[in-house]
Amino acid sequence: MQPIFEELDYQNTPHGEISLRRRTEPKADNQLVYEVKLGDEFLMSSLFVEAEEQLSKCCLAELKNNGHTANLRVVVGGLGLGYTALAALADDAVCELEVIDVMQPVIDWHRRGLLPMGTAVAEDPRCTLTHADFFALATASSNAFSFAEPVHAVLLDIDHSPSHWLNESNQSFYDVESLSRLATKIIPGGVFGLWSNEKEDAAFTARLSEVFDQVNNVLVEFSNPYSDAISFNSVYTGVKR
Repeated sequence: MQPIFEELDYQNTPHGEISLRRRTEPKADNQLVYEVKLGDEFLMSSLFVEAEEQLSKCCLAELKNNGHTANLRVVVGGLGLGYTALAALADDAVCELEVIDVMQPVIDWHRRGLLPMGTAVAEDPRCTLTHADFFALATASSNAFSFAEPVHAVLLDIDHSPSHWLNESNQSFYDVESLSRLATKIIPGGVFGLWSNEKEDAAFTARLSEVFDQVNNVLVEFSNPYSDAISFNSVYTGVKR
């Protein structure tokens, strides 16, 4: 098969130049891979989505363990390729989902059907795509999400980890004060979840434990064709007191 390399979109944004490309990956049996780059930095790849999906699954499982089993209101920070949102929408218990992304081109990719799941996220009637800064909304003094009342879960999939940020200004979100502001937007027994490209950060777990109960870190394993070995991401979860 002739190798494929296509740049599906390229946009200048206030946050830098963002591009979406599709290519075949020889190390993965010529699998068709979608990738997003911000400037020269790789943000995400459809080759590695296990942890993004587990972010939704772990948080929804925590909710159900705490007695929240239906009519769930969920916020996702970071749309990206859409795997976290799609995994949440796969659960019939989710009745409303707001996905917040600071990059308008990313939202447009979903509405135009340029990604592997086409328009499945954008056209689901339970889902609202919001162009905004998640961190500003999450730490606002009022309930700045689109819901009139606190939500059951907030899932965050933006930075590489609590100590490796896409933007230096995101750093302050991971302190106790900002996490406490976020917690006011979650119902008692609700869940905050966070994807990380790294293994557990004990210092961040300690800060998270100052705000949330039942704090946990799940190590997600997946095959990596580039290293021909197993790689790891992790998912943090914490339950609102």
